[in-house]
Amino acid sequence: LNDKLDLAQAEAVADLIESGSAQAARAALRSLQGEFSAQVHDLAEAVLELRMWVEAAIDFPEEEVDFLGDRALGARLEFIRQRFASLAETARQGALLRDGLTLVIAGRPNAGKSSLLNRLAGYDAAIVTPIPGTTRDVLRERIEIDGLPLHVLDTAGLRESPDEVEAEGIRRAHRELARADRVLYVVDASDAGAMDAVAADLAALPGGVPHTLVCNKIDRGGGEPRVEQGDPPRIHLSAATGNGLDLLRAHLKECVGFHPAGSGVLSARARHLEALRRARAHVEEAHRMLTERHAGELVAQELTDAQRHLGEITGEVTSDDLLGRIFASFCIGK
Repeated sequence: LNDKLDLAQAEAVADLIESGSAQAARAALRSLQGEFSAQVHDLAEAVLELRMWVEAAIDFPEEEVDFLGDRALGARLEFIRQRFASLAETARQGALLRDGLTLVIAGRPNAGKSSLLNRLAGYDAAIVTPIPGTTRDVLRERIEIDGLPLHVLDTAGLRESPDEVEAEGIRRAHRELARADRVLYVVDASDAGAMDAVAADLAALPGGVPHTLVCNKIDRGGGEPRVEQGDPPRIHLSAATGNGLDLLRAHLKECVGFHPAGSGVLSARARHLEALRRARAHVEEAHRMLTERHAGELVAQELTDAQRHLGEITGEVTSDDLLGRIFASFCIGK
């Protein structure tokens, strides 16, 4: 209310409090100090200047100079498109630092799911026994890979079970599979029957959720750890010995395009990414209107809409409903 902080900076206060790693805390602090807001303001200013240029061409059609055909206009628009791409990538990295990746480990009983969770967590988080159906509920662990937060869920083995408790665990497993950002489907590579059934098992997974096939227990078959690109990608490893876990960690970072936090990473939220996506879409449409239709009025309208969405990030354009939802997430006074 007193213009001490904009909305993105205010959100960074909560992000700093809730940060789960040193990298996330540093990113939140940079956003709190206004670095993210400054980049958004600079981009909004560039969009405004371009909009003024286009509207001048509309307001003074009698001028002999063709403003809309001027190369400088196209160059400015291209510069803005590049700035959008750069800022979107920075914000995406910041959102990954804040929110992390929800990773669900699934597969048939005794494929080595709990062993994989324990290996990733670095301690015995789950009970491991040779008895099928040991894991009956969803186990959750939060781990980090070079600053990337992972919310790892170990689930009950997928099968038909007459046991009422295990059946409930399997139902919960299916529910978490549908919510996952990525599924690690673990299969016993030493079991020929399990390998033959992989295609059918993967077809039963929820559609639209990316997945990686983890061929576990290579220590029993004498295989070497490796990554096979494909749809889905396959990673051969041993959860029991840890051989090949480095390949899995690198694969997970690659899947989301995560880079260890550098000096330029800023804290960002899902709503910031969505606002940037919408603003960028309007700029792309403005580019199309300019190049294909030479329609100044439509270009100006698209740039106006892009500017409005950028204003949503810092709170220049907002609503009481949005503010209520944002500040309801703050934990003040504890």
